[in-house]
Amino acid sequence: MSTRILVVYYSATGNTAKLAESLAKGAAETGAEVRVRTVAETAPPEAIATNPRWQAYVDAGPRAELATLDDLEWADGLAVGSPTRFGGAASQLKSYLDTTGGLWAKGKLVNKVATSFTTASTAHGGLESTILAINNVFYHWGSIVVPLGYSAAHLMESGNPYGGSWVSRKSAEPDDVALQALHIQGTRLATIATFVADGLRASGV
Repeated sequence: MSTRILVVYYSATGNTAKLAESLAKGAAETGAEVRVRTVAETAPPEAIATNPRWQAYVDAGPRAELATLDDLEWADGLAVGSPTRFGGAASQLKSYLDTTGGLWAKGKLVNKVATSFTTASTAHGGLESTILAINNVFYHWGSIVVPLGYSAAHLMESGNPYGGSWVSRKSAEPDDVALQALHIQGTRLATIATFVADGLRASGV
């Protein structure tokens, strides 16, 4: 049985979406079955209109299907990504996570292997705190949190052991260094999720 990986993200201008795609490719290359999902845009039109890149991204239409709770229950492992908003996840992503209480109450999220990633416009704009804030949800679920760490030599260059990230100075798109870090994160997530899922199935859990 293939390991099942869910990648869920919110993206306002496309940068977080690009990180999600690279992570998904890394997971898929292990042989995992991967679903990439986004969440609904809930910002008011007047807020979106203040940023031409945000407006263009919204006008181009969704890049992936909207995430459902069934996707989350299906997954053995998941990656969750968001641009940082004042040091935390965007409300659009948080709204999806806040609907998981029913699954949590039934113990359906226990032992999911989980990791997170983010983007920001400044180097000290909340990258680490956003990842840690997303991880707080995983702790409540009883999931197994997998950091990116320095698990490959490349990560000494990208430099964020908490999770893949990108600093978008002057609206720059993710570079190859950042995308490779996300690719490694996807491979790491799928590999560890496979170990855990195989062990749980073998024990009859």
